[in-house]
This record gives sequence, structure tokens and C-alpha cells, in this order.
Amino acid sequence: MRDAAEIVETLRTAVVVADAHVRLLAANPAAEMLFELSTKQMLGQPLTRLWPQTEAIAALFRETLQTGHSFTRRGLPLPLPGREIAVDVTVSALGLGDTGPNALLLELNEVDRLRRLAEEEGLLGRHQVQRAVIRGLAHEIKNPLGGLRGAAQLLERKLPEADREYTRVIIREADRLQALVDRIAGPHRPYRETLVNIHRVFEHVRTLVQAEAGPGTAFVCDYDPSLPEFVGDPDRLVQAILNLARNALQAGSARVTLRTRVERQFTIGLARHRLVVRAEVEDDGPGVPEALRDTLFYPLVTGHAEGTGLGLSIAQDVVRRHGGLIEYTSRPGKTVFSVFLPLVGHSPSVRETRARGAGRDLGTVGRCHEPVR
Repeated sequence: MRDAAEIVETLRTAVVVADAHVRLLAANPAAEMLFELSTKQMLGQPLTRLWPQTEAIAALFRETLQTGHSFTRRGLPLPLPGREIAVDVTVSALGLGDTGPNALLLELNEVDRLRRLAEEEGLLGRHQVQRAVIRGLAHEIKNPLGGLRGAAQLLERKLPEADREYTRVIIREADRLQALVDRIAGPHRPYRETLVNIHRVFEHVRTLVQAEAGPGTAFVCDYDPSLPEFVGDPDRLVQAILNLARNALQAGSARVTLRTRVERQFTIGLARHRLVVRAEVEDDGPGVPEALRDTLFYPLVTGHAEGTGLGLSIAQDVVRRHGGLIEYTSRPGKTVFSVFLPLVGHSPSVRETRARGAGRDLGTVGRCHEPVR
């Protein structure tokens, strides 16, 4: 039984057990995440209080207890604080005593989450293919560019000073295209692994973009000071977050929020992580155009006249190489890019990290227009 309980604890599916009166007897960590409540808060509560729509299928619960037959309902709405999600629900009867079924086992899968995981897996495959194609294409472009630049240099030596203007234009443009190709192909330097303080990353980015934005843009810092350090490349992560922040500025935002949180039992791809950093850049701009939503992370795709279309592609590549992912939600007035980074290799003791940890320097590493929480 202990092994079975441990298996349930590690399931990605939300599982709750209710008695004959549909009061909660047990819940696994995935259920805590789904309902956004701790097990202590849920135990003994009628399911109808946590999930008002349960009343509509209460008769099916009673029938399951009487007959022992399971049932599944798909796409049922589940209201949560500030939002509503859809879940697929499978209900099975349990016999906890000698008198037949007297309890219910509910398995709940968030429909949006399942769809996101499928989309994420597809995006990862396409992203890897795109990177391979782009790097091959970049290699093919760099060779003739080098020859073009060399020929222009040789020609420049044979021309009088007054006639060298055009060869210099060729050399400058060849250098510009070389730099563009290098940016498209991605960084060549191996990743430098060290302990990363995500708040130092955010504060460095804030300092840079605040100087670029001028006084017309307000920056809000909303940090979770309990976040531990983790293993990664801080310079690459600065580049990724900086690209997201600059994207917010290019959207004409008047307010940019930098936010950090921790997620528990979070799935990235096929791996489930006990702890994940959620680092967000939120802006109040017009939102992502509908025509770009499916291709937003593709190289050279941009909705800004002054943009190159490389910032989000590079950010995605950096985050992927850290084992994470980037998601976004967007509507006019609120666009949020969320970076999820697994806390792999973080300090072994969260208590120790809190004592010395990532959030300790929040009062000294910078000042936002509004107080840091």
C-alpha cells in the first residue's frame, strides 16, 4: 500500500478520493496544483465547494457508488480564482470497507494542459529541425560572404583613395550580414555552468532596458525572495530575458512587470520536475497580432518595424538548452512571457538557500519604480 501511495504521489494526473458524501479524503500533489490549494485546506471539504459544477454530475457519483461502474466526462469547466479551466474527469468506485463501494476516486486532467504539452512537444521537434536547417544555411552563406569581403579588400588596395568608398560599403555590408548570420545561427561558445541567481539576472536586465526606455516606462518588480539558486549560464539567461524585455519595449508598453515565482510538480516535455522557476516579463502593450501567434518564435518573424525577428528565437533556444520552455499569453493590455526553468542542481537545502539565498539581495541590487515585494 505504501508503494501504491508513493506512485499516486508522483502521478502527473490530479487524483482525489472522496467519501460517499463526496467529501475529500485524500489528494495528491497534482491535485493541489490543479485546485491551487493544499491538501490540508481540501480535506473534509465537500467537492461541491471546491468545484461548484460537481452538483450537475452528483447523480452520476451516486450511481457509481451504487453500481460500481466508472464514467468519464470530458471538457467540464472548473472555476479557479481569477480564471476557469476545462478538465476531463474519470470517476471510479472504491471499496474501502466490506459493504461494497463507499468511496470515489476522481482523476482530473486539465484539457488546456494536455493540449499545451502536445503543442510543446510538436514545437520542440520543429524548433530542432529549424535550428539544424538554419545552421546549415548559415554555413552556406558565410563562405561566399567571406570571399566577397576578401575580394573587396583586394580591390580596395588597387584603387585610389578617392574611389574606395564603394569597396568600403561592400565590406561594411558583408560584415553586417556576417553578424546577422552569426546571430541567426546562435552562439558558438559552450554554455558556462555556474550557480544562477535569477533576481540578479532580472535586475541586470532591468538596468539595461530602463536606460533604453527612458522615463516614460514604469518598471515593477514582483519577486519571490525564497527562490533558490540553480545551475545555468547567467550570461545566456540575461540575453534571453533581455530579448523578452526589449520585445515589451518595442510593443510601446508604458508598464513592464518583472516577476518570479516557483512552480511545484511541473511538467516540461516528458519530464516532471519537483521545483521550477517561473520568470515572467509582462507588459501592457497592444498584444501579439493574431497572424503571428503560431510562428512567433520562428527566426526572422516580427511584428515590429524596427525588429529583426531574432530576439524571441534566440531566447527560446537559450531556455531550451537550459531544459526549460517559454510560454506566452496575450490580449490587448496584457501580454505575459513566462520562462520555466527546472531547479536542477539547485542548492540542496532550500532553508539554507533562504538564509543566504537568491532573494537576499533584493533590497540592494536595484530599485524599481514601485517597491519590491
